[in-house]
Amino acid sequence: MGETPISSDLIRGHIDTIVLGLLSTSDRYGYDICKQVSLLSDGEYELKEPTLYSAARRLEGQGLIRSYWGEESQGGRRKYYAVTPDGRQAYRQNLADWKRARTLIDRLVSGEAEKE
Repeated sequence: MGETPISSDLIRGHIDTIVLGLLSTSDRYGYDICKQVSLLSDGEYELKEPTLYSAARRLEGQGLIRSYWGEESQGGRRKYYAVTPDGRQAYRQNLADWKRARTLIDRLVSGEAEKE
């Protein structure tokens, strides 16, 4: 790694999509979501718990995820999050929008038109 971690400003607008994507594979609790983000980014991005829980409240309020309490474990009960059908649809749309934006940004920062 050795490089400076990526600026959280570059990722901030995509937190909801990241969370929806992780929940699309399986239900998860908060710490696990943060751990997965760190793992998938090879440690280049750390999702802070306050940021995660703000996103979770927002997504739950929009009906894109739901929460439930899991069984009690060594540390107590964990609150799990699961994506809803509307959340799966929102994730697919956000992903399509991201791919389109990425292509556009690549062209804009490189100064080169897309080759046909």
